[in-house]
Amino acid sequence: MLTRNLSKKIQQWAGQYPVVTLTGPRQSGKTTLAKALFPKHRYCSLEDLDTRQFAQNDPRGFLDEVKEGAILDEIQNCPDIHSYLQGEVDRDDRPGRFILTGSRQFEMMEKVSQSLAGRTAIARLLPLSFDELPLFAEGTQDINYTIYTGFYPRIFDKSLDPSDVYSFYVSTYLERDIRQMIQLPNLSRFENFLKLCAGRCGQLLDLSGLGNELGITHSTIRNWISILEAAYVIKLLPPWHQNLGKRLVKTPKIYFIDTGLAAHLIGIREPGQLATHPMRGHLFENMIVSEALKQLYNAGGTDDLYFFRDHKGNEVDLVHAHGGGFHTMEIKVSQTVSSDFFKGLTFFQSLGAPVNASSLIYGGGREYKQNGTRIVPWTRFCL
Repeated sequence: MLTRNLSKKIQQWAGQYPVVTLTGPRQSGKTTLAKALFPKHRYCSLEDLDTRQFAQNDPRGFLDEVKEGAILDEIQNCPDIHSYLQGEVDRDDRPGRFILTGSRQFEMMEKVSQSLAGRTAIARLLPLSFDELPLFAEGTQDINYTIYTGFYPRIFDKSLDPSDVYSFYVSTYLERDIRQMIQLPNLSRFENFLKLCAGRCGQLLDLSGLGNELGITHSTIRNWISILEAAYVIKLLPPWHQNLGKRLVKTPKIYFIDTGLAAHLIGIREPGQLATHPMRGHLFENMIVSEALKQLYNAGGTDDLYFFRDHKGNEVDLVHAHGGGFHTMEIKVSQTVSSDFFKGLTFFQSLGAPVNASSLIYGGGREYKQNGTRIVPWTRFCL
């Protein structure tokens, strides 16, 4: 099994809370990790029909059978169980009794917040981060290959073909899950929607533009976007809104949690296609933003990531708010550093914001400092 950085936080929280809720996208390794960390817990998959019916029809009897400790997998399939879990852990609040996993955050988190507030820790497991990636340990650190392959554990555990994996992922997981969440009279239209979103990764989210291209309403597009974000398919990066005396862009940017999925959706079927592809820079930026999110979640932190852009085009790709200040980051796939790369970083500093650190993450391999900014190879990126 691949080593996961989130393991330490999960074990820490399991020693403090009676319930640990582990969320993340389909196939990110939640079940594998839960079983590895809690081998003595009984494993119950609520995707299994018999188990689900037992939990739904006799929740008290079900919980009594697993009262010594259990992993309840895909808990969103039995949402009412949370209310009974509340009573069970109030009766016996031994830490680490129940490990809940689920891939539909929008359903599960509502139930968790209603029934298990103060009784559960929330852990978010995304696909592999850079330092969890076997390719890096093996020295295969090619930008195009890494973007194309993506970061889902099964690709590396089973030596699978990425194109096959993402094709099956869309048809087996995304389309099935989405159909359970919303009524889709036209599945092909939703497939086109996914492709259009992938073609816009790293760019401002244009709900009206997407709606016009697909011939559907603005509100429907907004609903679909919300579902994709809550299911950990995409990440909407908000703009920094602090009043800095400037007119700021207030539209979020859209990123995919996994670049392999995004690349597949825009038609990339081999790494070589990325060499001259017009989306290469956007996918590289997407990869770094996703890596930043993974690093925060793996450390048990909150999502304090933003971008900055004003109406004159001054922009910083990534802003991490922490420690009362900011870490500002520019992201460029180029292996050659240009003086133009520093404009946005310099402009942000001129606004008087407390900048604790400034970095340029690029496609090259040399680390050094220039104009007060750390120049960081993408393989060594760290918040």
